[in-house]
Amino acid sequence: MKKVLLSLTFVALSLGAYKLIGQVAEKKTGIEARLAQALKMFPDADTDKDGKLSINEALSYVEKHPEAKDKFIAKNGGSKSSSKPASFAPGAEGTKVFVCAHSYMIYTADWLPQLAEAAHVSHLKAGQQMIGGSQVIQHWNLPDAQNQAKKALKEGIVDVLTLSPHLLMPDEGIDNYTKLGLEKNPNLRVLVQASWVPKDGKTGEFTNAMRDSVTADEIRQMRDFHHNGWLKQLESQVATLNAAVGHETVHILPVSAAVYALRERVAEGKAPGLSKQSEMFRDDHGHPSDVMALLVSYCHFAAIYQRTPVGLPVPTKLKDRPQMAELNKLLQEIAWESVTHYPMSGVKVADAKP
Repeated sequence: MKKVLLSLTFVALSLGAYKLIGQVAEKKTGIEARLAQALKMFPDADTDKDGKLSINEALSYVEKHPEAKDKFIAKNGGSKSSSKPASFAPGAEGTKVFVCAHSYMIYTADWLPQLAEAAHVSHLKAGQQMIGGSQVIQHWNLPDAQNQAKKALKEGIVDVLTLSPHLLMPDEGIDNYTKLGLEKNPNLRVLVQASWVPKDGKTGEFTNAMRDSVTADEIRQMRDFHHNGWLKQLESQVATLNAAVGHETVHILPVSAAVYALRERVAEGKAPGLSKQSEMFRDDHGHPSDVMALLVSYCHFAAIYQRTPVGLPVPTKLKDRPQMAELNKLLQEIAWESVTHYPMSGVKVADAKP
């Protein structure tokens, strides 16, 4: 059953995998603020009449009134967005990459040029667009004047478009951007990031330090639970979309597989320079530290350029970190293995460039 949200902040975890729970905290959160806005617009959504709108009530309401989502976005908009236009001159040669993302992926826009330069490949920034915690459909729904992604695709200056859906699937924005981009560039490649689960999938109190006690077996269970639920839904959408456009233009970046693989190594004491899993994250939610951001960026590099990142030097930003040379090699190996062992990444070892 396709769930429609009032806004991106109505967080829904994987269908059939996680419970949808709305909690009221003492401190007003972004989710609560959006729910309060929705309650003012749709007071009949408050079915228990307690004066507060829970996520469950919101989801139930928009299932019965799908037009509510568009009305809500039209009145309140989405989360704060930011964007940058293309940074290359007309006629420049290289792979033109547009990054359309939430905060679990936007940093790749800065990491990728550095990695490409080290690998002596021409990477051109076709632009970037960021909305925190967003679904792709929320990017799509931005007004044209703010929608740098639409603008770049309509101008035909994008070779590779990277997208990062949130937890609710399917995400119509993936289909919309793909079809728009193909109108100007029939060779467009769309790479969709499969991210890791925020807060390790916990809905109650959770801190970053709690990740340090998670065992390798528990991480594997977490990975399988995520991949057999949420990822299967993304795979289904991508397969259907590729069939609709007539060729495999959309691929999936198995970033979550790489993240869980590194967490296993850390839990087993097999990751040079990393003694705790909490070092991979910079907050309770799950935003990546520089080390994990580099791992994710290596996955993107491998998929975009169809080549291994193994052998690239330690980026300047991390060169003073203890044991970084050994850790850098491990990150590269995990990224390459994750991408090449996942059929829907579009990368095959036999076809990879040296």
